[in-house]
Amino acid sequence: MTLTPLHRRAWMLAASLLFLTGGAAAQAPRYVLDAEHLSIGFMVDHIGYAKVLGMFLEGKGSYRFDEATGTLSDVRIEVATNSVFTNHRARDNHLKGAQFLNVKEFPAMVFTADSAKRVGDRQYEITGQLELLGQRQPLTLRATWNKSNTYEIPGQGRPYVMGVSARGSFKRSAYGMNYAVANGWVGDEVELILEFEARRQ
Repeated sequence: MTLTPLHRRAWMLAASLLFLTGGAAAQAPRYVLDAEHLSIGFMVDHIGYAKVLGMFLEGKGSYRFDEATGTLSDVRIEVATNSVFTNHRARDNHLKGAQFLNVKEFPAMVFTADSAKRVGDRQYEITGQLELLGQRQPLTLRATWNKSNTYEIPGQGRPYVMGVSARGSFKRSAYGMNYAVANGWVGDEVELILEFEARRQ
């Protein structure tokens, strides 16, 4: 059968649509945070003398990353608020209470982002939403893609691992956490520190 120019154009259009549809359907590999190599820290000013350095000891999360294009998407990091730790029992109990994290009513703090902006060879700005105390506010994390490789340590099953360092900050008063903000005893700005390894699924 001889194709007319009109038929050829129709076939080319159909082939292009099929290609684009297939590309859109394909998803980038999913990475899951390795709980054994996950550090979630924070710093908050204390009456201007020094900053208290604390951690959340439990967290989980995942994202999708296309290493060929450097495209990052579907980010979700969930932090167990009850795992807060500042190496001071009374302060930790205060932080878990209603004046701060209110862990009984809000057991998780969650960061989500649909996509990210690549701002350097291995630098990203991940603008998403932080859910805390039942409220959602914008938050941007500045992240560095440190390394990706097949894991060098023996006995780990040779997973493919990606390492990331990320930083961000937010005002706790934006979430209604106002304790000691007015008198300056506890800083309003919370600096976030994330260091993690994630395994490709």
